[in-house]
Amino acid sequence: MTAAAQHIVNISGGKDSTACYLLAQARGRPFRAVMADTGNEHPVTIDYAMSLGDRTGGPQVELFRADFSERMAKKRAYIAEHWPRDGVPQAAVDRAIAALQPTGIPFLDLCLWKGRFPSRRAQFCTEFLKSDVIGQQVIDPARRAGPVIQWLGVRRDESIARRQAPLWQVVSTPGLSSMRYYRPLIHWTAEDVFFYARRHGVDPNPLYLQGMGRVGCLPCINASKVEIRAIATRFPEAIERIAEWEAICAETSKRGVGTFFAADVTPEGARLGKRIARIADPAERAAASAAAPWPDARQVAEWARTDHGGRQYSWIIDHEDDGLSCSSQYGLCE
Repeated sequence: MTAAAQHIVNISGGKDSTACYLLAQARGRPFRAVMADTGNEHPVTIDYAMSLGDRTGGPQVELFRADFSERMAKKRAYIAEHWPRDGVPQAAVDRAIAALQPTGIPFLDLCLWKGRFPSRRAQFCTEFLKSDVIGQQVIDPARRAGPVIQWLGVRRDESIARRQAPLWQVVSTPGLSSMRYYRPLIHWTAEDVFFYARRHGVDPNPLYLQGMGRVGCLPCINASKVEIRAIATRFPEAIERIAEWEAICAETSKRGVGTFFAADVTPEGARLGKRIARIADPAERAAASAAAPWPDARQVAEWARTDHGGRQYSWIIDHEDDGLSCSSQYGLCE
Protein backbone atom coordinates (compact mmCIF):
# COMPACT_ATOMS: atom_id res chain seq x y z
CA MET A 1 0.00 0.00 0.00
CA THR A 2 1.41 3.39 -1.02
CA ALA A 3 2.07 5.79 1.86
CA ALA A 4 -0.02 8.96 1.93
CA ALA A 5 1.81 12.10 0.85
CA GLN A 6 3.10 14.36 3.60
CA HIS A 7 2.18 18.01 3.08
CA ILE A 8 4.79 20.58 4.11
CA VAL A 9 4.13 24.31 3.81
CA ASN A 10 7.07 26.72 3.62
CA ILE A 11 6.57 29.81 5.78
CA SER A 12 8.46 33.10 5.53
CA GLY A 13 6.25 35.40 7.57
CA GLY A 14 5.19 37.18 4.37
CA LYS A 15 1.86 37.54 2.62
CA ASP A 16 2.24 34.67 0.15
CA SER A 17 3.32 31.98 2.59
CA THR A 18 0.56 33.09 4.96
CA ALA A 19 -1.98 32.58 2.18
CA CYS A 20 -0.46 29.14 1.49
CA TYR A 21 -0.83 28.22 5.15
CA LEU A 22 -4.48 29.31 5.19
CA LEU A 23 -5.18 27.50 1.92
CA ALA A 24 -3.65 24.28 3.24
CA GLN A 25 -5.73 24.62 6.39
CA ALA A 26 -8.89 25.16 4.33
CA ARG A 27 -8.18 21.98 2.34
CA GLY A 28 -8.47 20.04 5.59
CA ARG A 29 -5.33 17.96 5.11
CA PRO A 30 -2.81 17.49 7.94
CA PHE A 31 0.34 19.49 7.20
CA ARG A 32 3.54 20.78 8.74
CA ALA A 33 4.48 24.45 8.58
CA VAL A 34 8.23 25.10 8.52
CA MET A 35 10.34 28.26 8.42
CA ALA A 36 14.03 28.92 7.93
CA ASP A 37 15.29 31.72 10.19
CA THR A 38 18.08 33.47 8.30
CA GLY A 39 19.18 35.53 11.29
CA ASN A 40 18.41 38.67 9.28
CA GLU A 41 14.68 38.65 9.99
CA HIS A 42 12.93 41.43 11.85
CA PRO A 43 11.53 40.18 15.19
CA VAL A 44 8.06 41.24 13.99
CA THR A 45 8.30 38.73 11.14
CA ILE A 46 9.41 35.88 13.41
CA ASP A 47 6.64 36.68 15.90
CA TYR A 48 4.07 36.92 13.10
CA ALA A 49 5.02 33.53 11.67
CA MET A 50 5.25 31.79 15.02
CA SER A 51 1.79 33.05 16.03
CA LEU A 52 -0.01 31.72 12.94
CA GLY A 53 -1.01 28.52 14.71
CA ASP A 54 -2.47 30.34 17.71
CA ARG A 55 -4.35 32.82 15.52
CA THR A 56 -5.82 30.26 13.12
CA GLY A 57 -6.05 27.01 15.05
CA GLY A 58 -3.62 25.43 12.59
CA PRO A 59 -0.28 23.71 13.21
CA GLN A 60 2.50 25.57 14.96
CA VAL A 61 5.30 26.82 12.71
CA GLU A 62 8.58 24.93 13.22
CA LEU A 63 11.75 27.04 13.06
CA PHE A 64 15.04 25.82 11.56
CA ARG A 65 18.48 27.44 11.20
CA ALA A 66 21.61 26.82 9.17
CA ASP A 67 24.87 25.93 10.91
CA PHE A 68 28.14 26.88 9.22
CA SER A 69 30.52 25.84 12.02
CA GLU A 70 32.21 23.00 10.11
CA ARG A 71 32.55 24.97 6.89
CA MET A 72 34.03 27.93 8.78
CA ALA A 73 36.58 25.63 10.42
CA LYS A 74 37.65 24.36 6.99
CA LYS A 75 37.85 27.94 5.73
CA ARG A 76 40.15 28.90 8.61
CA ALA A 77 42.46 26.01 7.72
CA TYR A 78 42.37 27.02 4.05
CA ILE A 79 43.25 30.63 4.84
CA ALA A 80 46.15 29.60 7.08
CA GLU A 81 47.61 27.40 4.32
CA HIS A 82 46.83 29.25 1.09
CA TRP A 83 46.63 32.99 1.76
CA PRO A 84 50.33 33.37 2.66
CA ARG A 85 51.19 31.60 -0.62
CA ASP A 86 49.06 34.17 -2.45
CA GLY A 87 51.07 36.99 -0.94
CA VAL A 88 48.53 38.06 1.66
CA PRO A 89 50.32 39.72 4.62
CA GLN A 90 50.43 37.55 7.73
CA ALA A 91 48.67 40.26 9.74
CA ALA A 92 45.68 40.05 7.36
CA VAL A 93 45.76 36.25 7.57
CA ASP A 94 45.68 36.38 11.35
CA ARG A 95 42.84 38.91 11.35
CA ALA A 96 40.75 36.79 9.00
CA ILE A 97 41.24 33.63 11.06
CA ALA A 98 40.39 35.47 14.27
CA ALA A 99 37.21 36.94 12.74
CA LEU A 100 36.11 33.69 11.09
CA GLN A 101 34.38 32.31 14.17
CA PRO A 102 30.76 31.12 14.38
CA THR A 103 28.40 33.75 15.76
CA GLY A 104 25.22 31.67 15.72
CA ILE A 105 23.66 34.17 13.31
CA PRO A 106 23.15 32.19 10.07
CA PHE A 107 23.27 35.17 7.69
CA LEU A 108 26.43 36.60 9.23
CA ASP A 109 28.14 33.20 9.48
CA LEU A 110 27.35 32.52 5.81
CA CYS A 111 28.93 35.83 4.80
CA LEU A 112 32.00 35.21 6.99
CA TRP A 113 32.43 31.78 5.42
CA LYS A 114 32.00 33.17 1.89
CA GLY A 115 34.16 36.21 2.65
CA ARG A 116 31.53 38.49 1.15
CA PHE A 117 27.86 39.45 1.18
CA PRO A 118 25.39 38.10 -1.39
CA SER A 119 24.70 40.21 -4.46
CA ARG A 120 22.21 40.36 -7.31
CA ARG A 121 24.48 38.19 -9.45
CA ALA A 122 25.48 35.86 -6.60
CA GLN A 123 22.35 35.61 -4.50
CA PHE A 124 23.52 32.57 -2.56
CA CYS A 125 21.64 33.58 0.60
CA THR A 126 18.38 31.93 -0.49
CA GLU A 127 20.10 28.67 -1.31
CA PHE A 128 22.18 28.31 1.86
CA LEU A 129 19.86 29.96 4.40
CA LYS A 130 16.47 28.71 3.20
CA SER A 131 16.38 26.03 0.49
CA ASP A 132 19.21 23.89 1.89
CA VAL A 133 18.05 24.28 5.49
CA ILE A 134 14.49 23.11 4.83
CA GLY A 135 15.67 20.54 2.31
CA GLN A 136 18.24 18.89 4.56
CA GLN A 137 16.51 19.25 7.92
CA VAL A 138 12.89 18.69 6.91
CA ILE A 139 12.25 17.49 3.35
CA ASP A 140 14.92 14.78 3.01
CA PRO A 141 14.03 13.10 6.36
CA ALA A 142 10.35 13.23 5.39
CA ARG A 143 11.08 11.67 1.98
CA ARG A 144 12.78 8.76 3.68
CA ALA A 145 9.40 7.98 5.24
CA GLY A 146 7.28 8.52 2.12
CA PRO A 147 6.26 10.92 -0.66
CA VAL A 148 6.15 14.66 0.03
CA ILE A 149 4.20 17.60 -1.34
CA GLN A 150 5.96 20.88 -0.59
CA TRP A 151 3.76 23.99 -0.77
CA LEU A 152 5.51 27.14 -2.01
CA GLY A 153 4.06 30.66 -2.02
CA VAL A 154 5.27 31.53 -5.51
CA ARG A 155 3.33 33.83 -7.87
CA ARG A 156 4.15 34.43 -11.51
CA ASP A 157 3.56 38.17 -11.34
CA GLU A 158 6.25 38.60 -8.66
CA SER A 159 9.14 38.77 -11.11
CA ILE A 160 10.27 37.96 -14.63
CA ALA A 161 12.23 34.99 -13.28
CA ARG A 162 8.99 33.42 -12.01
CA ARG A 163 6.86 34.01 -15.12
CA GLN A 164 7.28 30.39 -16.23
CA ALA A 165 7.09 28.73 -12.81
CA PRO A 166 4.87 25.61 -13.03
CA LEU A 167 1.94 24.81 -10.77
CA TRP A 168 3.35 21.32 -10.12
CA GLN A 169 6.93 20.11 -10.35
CA VAL A 170 8.07 16.55 -9.68
CA VAL A 171 11.47 15.87 -8.11
CA SER A 172 13.01 12.39 -8.12
CA THR A 173 16.08 11.49 -6.06
CA PRO A 174 17.68 8.03 -5.84
CA GLY A 175 17.01 6.46 -2.45
CA LEU A 176 14.25 8.90 -1.51
CA SER A 177 10.51 8.94 -2.10
CA SER A 178 9.18 11.31 -4.73
CA MET A 179 8.49 14.95 -4.00
CA ARG A 180 6.22 17.40 -5.74
CA TYR A 181 6.51 21.16 -5.47
CA TYR A 182 3.05 22.69 -5.32
CA ARG A 183 2.57 26.39 -6.07
CA PRO A 184 -1.12 27.01 -5.41
CA LEU A 185 -0.84 30.80 -5.73
CA ILE A 186 0.83 30.69 -9.13
CA HIS A 187 -1.92 32.72 -10.85
CA TRP A 188 -2.76 34.97 -7.89
CA THR A 189 -1.99 38.66 -7.55
CA ALA A 190 -0.78 40.44 -4.42
CA GLU A 191 -4.32 41.82 -4.01
CA ASP A 192 -5.70 38.26 -4.13
CA VAL A 193 -3.28 37.19 -1.40
CA PHE A 194 -4.15 40.01 0.99
CA PHE A 195 -7.88 39.57 0.32
CA TYR A 196 -7.71 35.83 1.05
CA ALA A 197 -5.99 36.41 4.40
CA ARG A 198 -8.43 39.17 5.30
CA ARG A 199 -11.37 36.89 4.46
CA HIS A 200 -9.98 34.40 6.97
CA GLY A 201 -9.60 37.09 9.64
CA VAL A 202 -5.81 37.22 9.48
CA ASP A 203 -4.15 40.64 9.40
CA PRO A 204 -1.02 41.09 7.27
CA ASN A 205 2.47 41.25 8.71
CA PRO A 206 2.63 44.76 10.27
CA LEU A 207 5.78 45.54 8.29
CA TYR A 208 3.65 45.80 5.13
CA LEU A 209 2.02 48.86 6.70
CA GLN A 210 5.43 50.40 7.35
CA GLY A 211 6.79 50.79 3.84
CA MET A 212 8.13 47.27 3.29
CA GLY A 213 7.53 45.57 -0.05
CA ARG A 214 9.11 42.36 1.25
CA VAL A 215 9.50 41.10 4.79
CA GLY A 216 11.66 37.98 4.37
CA CYS A 217 14.88 39.77 5.36
CA LEU A 218 15.22 43.21 6.85
CA PRO A 219 16.99 44.67 5.12
CA CYS A 220 17.30 42.60 1.95
CA ILE A 221 20.34 43.12 -0.25
CA ASN A 222 17.89 44.00 -3.04
CA ALA A 223 15.88 46.52 -1.00
CA SER A 224 14.69 49.52 -2.98
CA LYS A 225 15.51 53.11 -2.05
CA VAL A 226 12.01 53.52 -0.61
CA GLU A 227 12.42 50.41 1.54
CA ILE A 228 15.88 51.42 2.76
CA ARG A 229 14.54 54.85 3.71
CA ALA A 230 11.63 53.26 5.60
CA ILE A 231 13.98 50.88 7.42
CA ALA A 232 16.42 53.64 8.32
CA THR A 233 13.57 55.79 9.63
CA ARG A 234 11.60 53.17 11.52
CA PHE A 235 14.30 50.66 12.44
CA PRO A 236 17.68 52.46 12.55
CA GLU A 237 19.02 49.59 14.68
CA ALA A 238 18.75 47.35 11.60
CA ILE A 239 21.10 49.64 9.65
CA GLU A 240 23.52 49.74 12.59
CA ARG A 241 23.47 45.93 12.75
CA ILE A 242 24.36 45.70 9.07
CA ALA A 243 27.15 48.26 9.53
CA GLU A 244 28.59 46.09 12.30
CA TRP A 245 28.39 43.02 10.07
CA GLU A 246 30.18 44.92 7.30
CA ALA A 247 33.09 45.64 9.62
CA ILE A 248 33.33 41.99 10.69
CA CYS A 249 33.08 40.64 7.13
CA ALA A 250 35.77 43.04 5.92
CA GLU A 251 38.16 41.27 8.31
CA THR A 252 37.55 37.90 6.59
CA SER A 253 37.79 39.27 3.05
CA LYS A 254 41.06 38.89 1.19
CA ARG A 255 40.51 42.39 -0.24
CA GLY A 256 39.55 43.78 3.16
CA VAL A 257 36.21 44.97 1.80
CA GLY A 258 32.69 44.11 2.95
CA THR A 259 29.62 46.06 1.85
CA PHE A 260 26.06 44.82 2.25
CA PHE A 261 24.28 46.80 -0.46
CA ALA A 262 25.32 46.75 -4.11
CA ALA A 263 28.13 49.19 -4.81
CA ASP A 264 26.12 50.90 -7.54
CA VAL A 265 23.02 51.47 -5.41
CA THR A 266 24.08 55.09 -4.84
CA PRO A 267 25.08 57.48 -7.65
CA GLU A 268 28.55 57.88 -6.13
CA GLY A 269 29.03 54.14 -5.95
CA ALA A 270 27.89 53.68 -9.54
CA ARG A 271 30.33 56.33 -10.79
CA LEU A 272 33.14 54.79 -8.77
CA GLY A 273 32.36 51.35 -10.20
CA LYS A 274 32.46 52.64 -13.77
CA ARG A 275 35.85 54.34 -13.22
CA ILE A 276 37.37 51.18 -11.79
CA ALA A 277 35.86 48.99 -14.55
CA ARG A 278 37.80 51.06 -17.11
CA ILE A 279 41.16 50.03 -15.60
CA ALA A 280 42.60 47.53 -18.08
CA ASP A 281 45.14 45.69 -15.92
CA PRO A 282 43.36 43.09 -13.72
CA ALA A 283 45.80 43.47 -10.82
CA GLU A 284 45.52 47.26 -10.84
CA ARG A 285 41.75 47.00 -11.11
CA ALA A 286 41.59 44.64 -8.10
CA ALA A 287 43.86 46.94 -6.09
CA ALA A 288 41.76 49.99 -6.97
CA SER A 289 38.59 48.16 -5.98
CA ALA A 290 40.08 47.10 -2.65
CA ALA A 291 41.12 50.70 -1.89
CA ALA A 292 37.91 52.31 -3.15
CA PRO A 293 35.56 54.06 -0.69
CA TRP A 294 32.52 51.93 -1.53
CA PRO A 295 29.31 53.14 0.17
CA ASP A 296 28.65 51.35 3.44
CA ALA A 297 25.25 50.70 5.05
CA ARG A 298 25.15 54.01 6.91
CA GLN A 299 25.99 55.98 3.75
CA VAL A 300 23.37 54.08 1.74
CA ALA A 301 20.77 54.81 4.41
CA GLU A 302 21.68 58.50 4.34
CA TRP A 303 21.39 58.54 0.52
CA ALA A 304 17.96 56.88 0.77
CA ARG A 305 16.65 59.96 2.57
CA THR A 306 17.33 62.14 -0.47
CA ASP A 307 15.18 62.97 -3.46
CA HIS A 308 15.84 61.72 -6.99
CA GLY A 309 19.47 62.29 -7.88
CA GLY A 310 20.69 61.85 -4.32
CA ARG A 311 21.79 65.44 -3.77
CA GLN A 312 18.94 67.07 -1.83
CA TYR A 313 16.97 65.90 1.18
CA SER A 314 13.22 65.71 0.85
CA TRP A 315 11.46 68.24 3.08
CA ILE A 316 8.30 66.11 2.97
CA ILE A 317 10.12 62.95 4.00
CA ASP A 318 11.98 64.66 6.83
CA HIS A 319 9.11 66.66 8.29
CA GLU A 320 5.78 65.02 7.52
CA ASP A 321 5.10 62.73 10.50
CA ASP A 322 8.83 61.88 10.52
CA GLY A 323 8.02 59.36 7.79
CA LEU A 324 6.29 57.14 10.36
CA SER A 325 2.68 57.27 9.16
CA CYS A 326 1.19 54.23 7.44
CA SER A 327 3.03 53.78 4.15
CA SER A 328 1.91 50.52 2.59
CA GLN A 329 3.20 49.79 -0.91
CA TYR A 330 0.10 47.65 -1.42
CA GLY A 331 -2.58 50.19 -0.54
CA LEU A 332 -3.36 48.55 2.81
CA CYS A 333 -3.65 51.80 4.77
CA GLU A 334 -7.14 53.01 5.56
